[in-house]
Amino acid sequence: MAIRPIGFRSAFAPTRQCGAVAAQISASLEHAVNQAELFGAGNPYFSNYYYDSDYSGGDEVVMATAVASGGWHAGERTIQQTLLGNRERPRDNPTFPGLGPSYGFRVQNSPLVAFGALDRAGRPWAAIWGGESGFCRPVAQGVLGVRGTAVDARYDPVLMALFGEGGGGIQDGEVVRPETAKVMSGLSIDLETRDRVKLAGRLIAGAVSLTAQDGALADLQMAFQVTESLGNCPKYLNKKRIVPHVPRPQLASQGLGLPLSDEAIELVHKADLFFISSKHGASNGSQESMDTNHRGGPAGLLRVFRNNDASSSEEGGVTLVYPEYSGNRLYQTLGNLQTDPSVGLAIPDFETGDVLYLTGRASILIGDKAAAYLPRTKLAVRIDVQEARFVKDGLPFRGSVIDYSPYNPPVRRLAAEIGSGATNDEATGLGTARLVAREEITPTISRYAFQLSLSSPPSSASSSKPAAPLWHPGQHVTLDFGPELDHGWSHMRDDDPQSLNDDFVRTFTVSSSSVPSSSSSSSVPIEFEITVRRHGPATGMLAKWNMRVPLELPILGFGGEEAFRLPLLMQAAGNEAKDHATQKTTSVFVAGGVGITPLMAQASGVLLSSPTDLGGGDDTPLPLTVLWSLRRDDLALAVKVVEKDPGLGKDGITTLFVTGAVEDEEEAQRHVARLEEMGVVVKMGRMGRDNVLGAASGGRFGENKRRFFCCTGPELMKRLLQWTEGEDVVFESFQY
Repeated sequence: MAIRPIGFRSAFAPTRQCGAVAAQISASLEHAVNQAELFGAGNPYFSNYYYDSDYSGGDEVVMATAVASGGWHAGERTIQQTLLGNRERPRDNPTFPGLGPSYGFRVQNSPLVAFGALDRAGRPWAAIWGGESGFCRPVAQGVLGVRGTAVDARYDPVLMALFGEGGGGIQDGEVVRPETAKVMSGLSIDLETRDRVKLAGRLIAGAVSLTAQDGALADLQMAFQVTESLGNCPKYLNKKRIVPHVPRPQLASQGLGLPLSDEAIELVHKADLFFISSKHGASNGSQESMDTNHRGGPAGLLRVFRNNDASSSEEGGVTLVYPEYSGNRLYQTLGNLQTDPSVGLAIPDFETGDVLYLTGRASILIGDKAAAYLPRTKLAVRIDVQEARFVKDGLPFRGSVIDYSPYNPPVRRLAAEIGSGATNDEATGLGTARLVAREEITPTISRYAFQLSLSSPPSSASSSKPAAPLWHPGQHVTLDFGPELDHGWSHMRDDDPQSLNDDFVRTFTVSSSSVPSSSSSSSVPIEFEITVRRHGPATGMLAKWNMRVPLELPILGFGGEEAFRLPLLMQAAGNEAKDHATQKTTSVFVAGGVGITPLMAQASGVLLSSPTDLGGGDDTPLPLTVLWSLRRDDLALAVKVVEKDPGLGKDGITTLFVTGAVEDEEEAQRHVARLEEMGVVVKMGRMGRDNVLGAASGGRFGENKRRFFCCTGPELMKRLLQWTEGEDVVFESFQY
């Protein structure tokens, strides 16, 4: 019995521009199907297909069970063994050998499909077509018909690879029937429902019909033989509403497009989704195949490691890096890259229609190599770009955000972006911290005291050099909560989606002022304190922990920016502090909420100076101004801080900006009265530009130089950096 083509007329209906072309494509497809090139004993991917003898047309695919070829290729097995070892029992490859029974319907409902293809040099590229559901749909068993409109006919690398590399570029209306099947891949994606299906196979036939007078746009009709398909999970897909758009493509790059322009860099930083194409086979003796998938998450998941002219220096070239988040552990893209590092990317801007096409070579980074680029990352991919095309208004659709994925982890920033403030968790660790005390200061803020046990006790050998302190005032400690909170891998975890990519490593400012050295006597317990707001699983666990049960956490290290240390006590700080005083430089510390903790650790050293060094009489405070924004229900924290260091209340050093409402107004008023009694200036309302720029300008120290030390949340920090443009500003980042 001949295989009946399904839905040919609906998929390739003749148009005013190219009715004859549609007929030729339909005929080519019918010929391929009826010659059993796609099905039956001659096809290694299929067996035991059954067809409805009462078939009467329509677009539904009717099929029974297929016997999968199963197994993994060498690259996939290598990556799985490297990353998983013997922790998991080997499983069969779930990829369906053809177009799975339900996948055709899902593809048809998807308004976008990202396609991958190889150019003449064998380099992978990726591109995105569509705009409305139904443009890609089943037209026969195992065959998708693609009918794209307003496709970029000049700069789209996949269109050129499939239809324009036979000599002379894309030929208007010419039906392409490759003598040797052109390998290609696809990923249908419905961002509104977070559905996606991976596709791989061959180009059967197709044609491109130019529709714009200048040849910039085209309608596309294509038959795609699907030899492999696999449905994927919805993780890391931000919901977007897709609408069609008629683009006006303009190439905004020249030559190889390297280094990337500022606009292209901005697109990379803005992107919360990109598509990646890879290949396997041919060069290593196996049948060639391709894979196209997406990588999604928070905006900025793809980082620009370097962007230089390739000939400028040893550090020349363009390199991008992104983290591999927790997934299904099939590692199909990474498996391809293991055997062939060739890679192609398409990075879309859904708002503007701009798109950045890239092709290059990928390196898989595991363990320490990944952390060297992206601290606290165990698996990442580095892409050295060989060619880029930045096309403005090149996409036939637009997208608007509906909702963000609950699985999105925080952005992983490059080590160079974080600076020396990061503590690298690849170290063996200092020892353990045992929780010994907890004090609730406000309903959401608590103080925790830990006793430190060093893993390598200091040597008893004498040394002429003084022992280095374990940390400096204002620095942070990095604790590993993984042993208590990590429940291991799972594919999906809707009740706690953030935990899938959480390493449970947390960094807190040490808020206690005493700093022991590494040679401290083992008979004297080394303790430190942190003062934190309850937010997330780690601080939530600390708040609820039964203090009668021991809690020990690995310490990965202490760290922090040198520049964020305020001038210290004269006797300890020497000439640097003396210069600071004689030059009359005022430190302006701007804090938001628990951002006061670096000052809590440094206040006792900052507030007093040596009368001998200054040539003065009584102890005199170093020039310091504190601007602190605090919620009304956190006033108890301010009372606690100033009572511990009364100098913060002298001479109006501290101005407190109180925001929000509180249930117990009487208690709040008592806190305000106590603060004012200690000398704190209390103002109701938000901190403003004039408050910040008016700090230390004239006043009790005369005409001073000033340096701003800022430790706030991201919104206030953004405003502060705008207000203090041109000033001497250092700030503490909590992005690590």
